[in-house]
Amino acid sequence: MSLSPKASNINSPVISSPVLDSPLLGQSLESLTTWVQDRGQPAYRGRQLHQWLYQKGARSLPEITVFPQAWRQEMAQVNIGRSTLHYRAIAPDGTIKYLLQLQDGEILETVGIPTAKRLTVCVSSQVGCAMGCDFCATGKGGFVRHLQSHEIVDQVLTVQNDFGRRVSHIVFMGMGEPLLNLDSVLKSLHCLNKDVGIGQRQMTVSTVGIAKRIRQFAKAQLQITLAVSLHASNQALREKLIPSALRYALPQLMDECREYVKLTGRRITFEYILLGGVNDLPQHAVELAHLLRGFQNHVNLIPYNPISEVDYQRPNSQRIQQFQEILTKHHIAVSVRYSRGLEADAACGQLRASRA
Repeated sequence: MSLSPKASNINSPVISSPVLDSPLLGQSLESLTTWVQDRGQPAYRGRQLHQWLYQKGARSLPEITVFPQAWRQEMAQVNIGRSTLHYRAIAPDGTIKYLLQLQDGEILETVGIPTAKRLTVCVSSQVGCAMGCDFCATGKGGFVRHLQSHEIVDQVLTVQNDFGRRVSHIVFMGMGEPLLNLDSVLKSLHCLNKDVGIGQRQMTVSTVGIAKRIRQFAKAQLQITLAVSLHASNQALREKLIPSALRYALPQLMDECREYVKLTGRRITFEYILLGGVNDLPQHAVELAHLLRGFQNHVNLIPYNPISEVDYQRPNSQRIQQFQEILTKHHIAVSVRYSRGLEADAACGQLRASRA
């Protein structure tokens, strides 16, 4: 796949092939070895298959030229589990937005974010999202379905192949609520770590907060960063911005976050989108500081990225700096994160599986 200097529309047809219960993508070396042996091939073919899937990015068995030609032809219709590129757009900062068409025709969005030293993929865990956050484009479109683990891994391989360089970091901050699809997310995290070769400490899973799911995620004992999308300093404000907060009150969420730190020994990152005149006032900063006292955490302040459905405003630089300084004064670790990909509608909160 070549890199294009501008947005492009890919109109290649989706190849129809029988969908198996377990696509090859997402399976471990041991499972792939068993798979080839069950089809009359020697065990070392499993390692070859593993390498071509996860390092070379093979999209079909006929592409794997180290396999006997007759067997490749025989296995031509085996489901690898890769998506089809539907649309691709590049922002001026080099961030690339991808719309990927899945085997059932649904569309998801993933984003590749390059810097000189790293390549980060912002992956989706669902098609759409049921959380309905008022400032988020994904939530405006509603929920369609969960992604399977191979559909999550495919996003990373797609970006890796397109950029022609190794993916170094992964953030589950695309479409969907990861902890509502926890089984598939955990399977994909294991595959991305063990099979693709990305370190757990280079992965982040973001959640708006689902009752008991943070505790469940903690029990997996992963070295992955947990990011909680907070976006409000009190319950009343959070309910206005995040409908699910009605079912999961802020005190209970904080209790579960404290338990997470005790169980894992890892600090939590709190994401806080700054909405001008809504949640960015000095009293909000003071409230937030009091809310987060007493356990290991770090706050990422994210200036709002605009979407067409609502008229929230991004606060000015003075207001952002003031909010940051108040948190620092109260001994809360804090940084400001300016999202990339804004011009391609690929920034935080803008993902909607459309070209607009």
